Amino acid sequence: MPSSHNPDTVTIKLPEAFVTRMSAQLGDEINEFLHSYEAPRTQGMRLNPLKMQPPQKEHPVFGELERRFGLEPVPWCPTGYYYKDDARPGKLPYHSAGVYYMQEPSAMSSAELLAPVPGDIVLDLAAAPGGKSTQLAGMLQGQGLLLANEIHPARAKILSENIERSGIRNAVVTSSTPDQLAARFPSFFDKIMLDTPCSGEGMFRKDEEARGEWSPEHVEMCATRQLDILDSAAVMLKPGGLLAYSTCTFNREENEDVLEAFTSKHPDYAVLRTERIWPHRQRGEGHFVALLHRQGDTAAAGASLSASGRSRDRETPAPKRRGGTDAGEAAAAAAMRETRAFLAQALPGLALGPGEPVLFGEQLYWLPHAEGCPFRAAALDGLRVLRPGLHLAAVKKGRVEPAHALALACAPQDVPAQARANYRADDATVAAYLRGEALPAADGLAGGWCVVAVDGFPLGWGKASDGQIKNHYPKGLRWMGH
Repeated sequence: MPSSHNPDTVTIKLPEAFVTRMSAQLGDEINEFLHSYEAPRTQGMRLNPLKMQPPQKEHPVFGELERRFGLEPVPWCPTGYYYKDDARPGKLPYHSAGVYYMQEPSAMSSAELLAPVPGDIVLDLAAAPGGKSTQLAGMLQGQGLLLANEIHPARAKILSENIERSGIRNAVVTSSTPDQLAARFPSFFDKIMLDTPCSGEGMFRKDEEARGEWSPEHVEMCATRQLDILDSAAVMLKPGGLLAYSTCTFNREENEDVLEAFTSKHPDYAVLRTERIWPHRQRGEGHFVALLHRQGDTAAAGASLSASGRSRDRETPAPKRRGGTDAGEAAAAAAMRETRAFLAQALPGLALGPGEPVLFGEQLYWLPHAEGCPFRAAALDGLRVLRPGLHLAAVKKGRVEPAHALALACAPQDVPAQARANYRADDATVAAYLRGEALPAADGLAGGWCVVAVDGFPLGWGKASDGQIKNHYPKGLRWMGH
């Protein structure tokens, strides 16, 4: 092991055992690796192809983003860009409209390796805060199905909000354990993303807490947990399918050693490829990803739900879906009829496609039906569900109030000119809307519900009356102090 390195010259205090392990793993590169911690952290964003269709560089807003943020391409992600350290993309209305998602550049590598295509049935098993889910959904282009799951309820809520802001129509968000999902969806998914909880060595440059929590014992505990989660994931992948296993940590115990133990236990799985991003070699905080293939015939396996259609583990209470009985299905159908009447008037260009209405209390969702996939609302019974598809509206005693998610899922062509209040990003009216203020109604705007947009990208709903637009931007999302 090289003895020339001096960790005391590194400004960030690193665990001594971590430095010793990395010295053994990296050899002569250890000095360069340690001193990468003195460099500024890398900042990245992905442009959302659901909002800004490729080729994104030709979109008129791209030049504005490039000018403001100093964008440079991330080499392993065609929609990914580095931005300069002093930029604040979260403070622009384009972020509120879901035009881009801020994500550490290394973390963009795993979804690119999994590479789902439109029509795939995809699971993101440990999905919060939503970077990989939104990236996968962009690749699906609204076709197929994405099940995004996060076991921790608070993080699942953040995941659901990010799915909403990104305008994703074909995603279901759950908060269930891996074994609950495995009991429900054996041999079901074409592709699975497992960005597994880890010791977070790739977070050390930006997260002092991650450095403080690290220990060899913590690494060992993480590896054990990762193997358990992989065992559940293995049940849910179709034969012939692909699984991406990723961590934001460097050690072999949580990466190569976990995969070796997993493939020994599951001989029908093989590692096709592994990729590592090191902070002293590439511009990124660090990441590991492996692509695994489950051997067998996809067509022969088919897409199947468990025989009962219900999970055997029901420890977590689920929200009550009203479509599970004849009366509930009738209520969902009635709410959908009222909502379709609203859509025909307010959003005549919107096409929902095949699917079914799902009613949770007064909240109506549209669960899309993917071609060749038997996923239906009944599959959600007994699971903790935060978002069973696209949130359409609240239907209250015959009155339809469109959901915020519906506005964000609209393309510009879905909204007729007389129902769209569109502003430039630098217009003070946009900031006023995001603060929750009423707006003056422009000439030509019809009365009733309208979509407020920035440079064509929907931000949310307003309701025009008597020369004003009443603000319906959600209170929990409103800007403060802008």
